[in-house]
Amino acid sequence: MASMRDIKRRRESVSSTQQITKAMKLVSTVKLQRAKTRALQAKTYFNCMYYTVTSLLAKAKNLDQPYTQKQESTRKAVILLTSNRGLAGGYNSNMVKLITQGDFAKEDLDIYAVGKKGREALERRGYTIKADYSELADGFEYADAIKISNQLVKSYENGEIGEIYLAYTDYKNTVTHIPTLMKLLPILPEDFVPEEGMAEDNLLMNFEPGDEEALKMIIPKYMTSLIHGAMIEAHASENGARMQAMDNATNNAEEMISGLTLMYNRARQGSITQELTEIIAGAEAIS
Repeated sequence: MASMRDIKRRRESVSSTQQITKAMKLVSTVKLQRAKTRALQAKTYFNCMYYTVTSLLAKAKNLDQPYTQKQESTRKAVILLTSNRGLAGGYNSNMVKLITQGDFAKEDLDIYAVGKKGREALERRGYTIKADYSELADGFEYADAIKISNQLVKSYENGEIGEIYLAYTDYKNTVTHIPTLMKLLPILPEDFVPEEGMAEDNLLMNFEPGDEEALKMIIPKYMTSLIHGAMIEAHASENGARMQAMDNATNNAEEMISGLTLMYNRARQGSITQELTEIIAGAEAIS
């Protein structure tokens, strides 16, 4: 059995850790409130932008444009959104699993990483990190999404990559965050699924002044909006996951402190009993 000194040291150590996790929970809670409001406000626009552009391109079946046709290149680009810090439960590991356990071939995959945790995990597994935007995981603006979008659209138009995906964590509520993989380009007719409750129509799309000119304006805006929206969702999900993880850690620490306190009291009681026994035995020996 551990000595009273060892138990006391362990209890003080756990108590110190509990204070840290409690403070981190409070910080994450405050950040979550701001991020949640922003995510809920942006979600409608995010979903509407995706559905509108995908439906538009899916119905424009006769377009001779790279955005609606399969490309010769077999390389795939994935924009992976994770965090720069850990202690967020399964937030980062779930995103890594989305890539490693998916249908992607490692040798044909280019990772555009936003967040150190995802980049480091995939780098260790031998994946190609094409670009690193980890500095954006802690703070981002719409202009940052434009930068990423322009680079990917240019690579796609030049034939360097054949498909573009967005991997992010969809924020549903404080406790529900869903790892999501969204295909951005190309948009094929068979990829389009009408929204629930909306009838599918067979109307063809006409472009004015012309399909090439129109798409050169639409596609960068579409890509930028979805990347920026996913960053907002991921930021809210990260803080929600960290708040839950720190809350669980705080509760576990409380249980450990209770158990250690009980062990300490038993050890102290045993020590007192032993001392009394020795005093009584000594008194009887004298008498």
